[in-house]
Amino acid sequence: MENKATIKHIEFWVSNLERSIGFYERIFGLIGWDKTESNAFNNGETKIYFVEQNVKPEKTIGPRRICFLVASQNVVDEVAGFLLKIQADIIRGPLESKYNDRSSYTVDFRDPDGYIIEVATKSIILR
Repeated sequence: MENKATIKHIEFWVSNLERSIGFYERIFGLIGWDKTESNAFNNGETKIYFVEQNVKPEKTIGPRRICFLVASQNVVDEVAGFLLKIQADIIRGPLESKYNDRSSYTVDFRDPDGYIIEVATKSIILR
């Protein structure tokens, strides 16, 4: 029997809860996550929730980005379309990203507090 850990939840500290929830309602709606509480979203396995904090952002060591795996290029394109519409900070994409012998379709962007988020398709092996 395998005993692999999964991620139960992730908590984001944000500067403006209402702004972040509005942003993520659209993003998570496009990638198939459900809003399960006023400040939380769930994919059936992992919960991501947001808590407003009155702290100054500082440069620290921490996650560089969080990547959400989606089923198709169409979903990546829909997310990119939303980001363009609201003039979000798109770092790259949507584009085909090649790394070593693999390729995926991706868009990377910053959320309202500067967290780097990626939405990408599953990597395929290039031949």
